[in-house]
Amino acid sequence: MNERDRDGLPVIALWSAPRSRSTAFLRMIMEWEEVTTLHEPFSSLVHFGTSAVADTTAGTEAELIAAIRDLAGHTTVFFKDTTDYAYPGLLADRDFLGAARHTFIIRHPREVIPSHFALHPGLTRDEVGFARLHELYLAVVDATGAEPVVVDADDLVTQPEAVVRAYCERVGLPFDADRLSWQPRMPEEWRKTERWHLDAGQTGAFVRTETAYEATVDNHPRLAEFYEYHLPFYEYLLTRRLSV
Repeated sequence: MNERDRDGLPVIALWSAPRSRSTAFLRMIMEWEEVTTLHEPFSSLVHFGTSAVADTTAGTEAELIAAIRDLAGHTTVFFKDTTDYAYPGLLADRDFLGAARHTFIIRHPREVIPSHFALHPGLTRDEVGFARLHELYLAVVDATGAEPVVVDADDLVTQPEAVVRAYCERVGLPFDADRLSWQPRMPEEWRKTERWHLDAGQTGAFVRTETAYEATVDNHPRLAEFYEYHLPFYEYLLTRRLSV
């Protein structure tokens, strides 16, 4: 067993429901030159049928996890992904759930659902993602015996330095306040799903954006049903958010 195995797999994952500022968080992590980042490898696998990790093209969840593990043999890996899809292979892999550092970011479903619906009018209840996020959280707790880090996206925009410092301490990344801002750009690996990442590609820090949506959880019956269903899962995770 090598030193990396004894210390745990050098993989940090950030999971979120879509539209929860996870892409902005990934963009910040891209400023860590010593970290290799992956953008939505699991959802890409479901949506496009394959997922690229370094020189490997994975066609199954097992192949993807193996590719991430292989990459982590050479560098610290950080990936972010979303729970609009189900990942049964991930949930079944207790070793990967326990060895990687799985973390979570949440944003209030009152904000998330209208934003998601505006981009995806065919949105279904489960695609909102909080129930699956909660399921994954519990699976990580079961595999590790410890509660993983949960970042509140509202805390992130109001207290970015405190939140990122606390996050780095928990996951073992070096903190550098200079990395809290960056040059706005659209990374090449975001191009396939560019319309989902326009805000993150056009901003250079964690900022709050106010958007008025025609359909909301207050005036759209289907969105109201989604909100009522997902709110308890969000609230469960909110009580476990990182304290700063």
